[in-house]
Amino acid sequence: MTTPGYPNHLDTNGPHGDGPTNPFPGVRVLERRLNREIPHQLGSNEGLDMPHRALREHFGDAMAAHVYSYGDSEALGIRSRLAEQKQIPLEAMLVDAGADSLLALSLRALTQIGDSVISTSGTYPTFAYFARGQGCRLVEVSYQQGPGLLAPDLEALAQAAQRENARLVYLANPDNPSGHVHSDEDVLALRQALPDNCWLLLDEAYHDFRKDAGGDFGRRVLSGVVRVRTLSKAHGLAGLRVGYAIAEPDTLAVMMKVRIHYAVSTLTQAAAEVVLDHPDEVLDHVNAVRQRRDQLAAHLAELGADVLPSATNFVGLRLPSAELAARIHQQLLEEGKLIARPADPALGHVLRITAVEDALVPGRLKTLEQALTAG
Repeated sequence: MTTPGYPNHLDTNGPHGDGPTNPFPGVRVLERRLNREIPHQLGSNEGLDMPHRALREHFGDAMAAHVYSYGDSEALGIRSRLAEQKQIPLEAMLVDAGADSLLALSLRALTQIGDSVISTSGTYPTFAYFARGQGCRLVEVSYQQGPGLLAPDLEALAQAAQRENARLVYLANPDNPSGHVHSDEDVLALRQALPDNCWLLLDEAYHDFRKDAGGDFGRRVLSGVVRVRTLSKAHGLAGLRVGYAIAEPDTLAVMMKVRIHYAVSTLTQAAAEVVLDHPDEVLDHVNAVRQRRDQLAAHLAELGADVLPSATNFVGLRLPSAELAARIHQQLLEEGKLIARPADPALGHVLRITAVEDALVPGRLKTLEQALTAG
């Protein structure tokens, strides 16, 4: 299957072949195809008769009920809830084991060995890790910087894509680690400025923390764009690994052909459905995070820090030098306090602090506070 204007790099039978076919769609998918239940599972070689006495004693029967069978490979329960809450077409979503897995899956589905892909040097580093692992030629451009500004340079990304005849451009929006968010208009303009056969991989892991997260643009399915989101941040499910991609159905069909069949476990799907069934709890959490983020940013700014505007669940700040940032980062780590410092040398002077309640405890960031007031 191909998306018009975006050739399918998965073809195994010539330029217009159908590519691989999932040999094990799973019982839940088969039930939907047959429109009836299959109560007697005698052929999938799962440990269906395992007593799980130890598991039940430790976690309880409710948890054990979700461990026997492979999960729904189409994650219909999660997608249905997201479709209702986010007003995104059901057929335009694919669920996988977190945003990271979806980034890797997008590269696997849309690129070939040797293809040029474009990113920002110092942005979320896992993309570069996956791109190199896929055998792509990674070309990175510098951040745009200025007073109160540390942002991916959309013009530079577009120019590099044209110059390198790129197959894919990666943009985290909101960005990690800067926290910057580009406007919807700017993102659309970037898509228009790319070569016709170039994909835009839009990492929206922090989308839920945007003030306009519920707006029209957030639910649009864009041609030539794969949007990746997660339930790790706003929904608090990082340990269970669940995220979703938004793209045209033909594009998702290509991605489904090469994904791991049961990457999202039955237990994970059940837990995600429970959380999605309580959107008010999620909204309360998002609002609390925003409040803590603003409180932390204001506190650090009062101490003289160069605090970057953030549309995420963290606060980024620039220190006068990479040496000072490294020293503070190491000293806090020795105190048992882990904050983030980007590995890219160009951002060595940046620190990132998650807006959790622990960060606001008086004295928790004393080492950083003392360094700021001393400077």
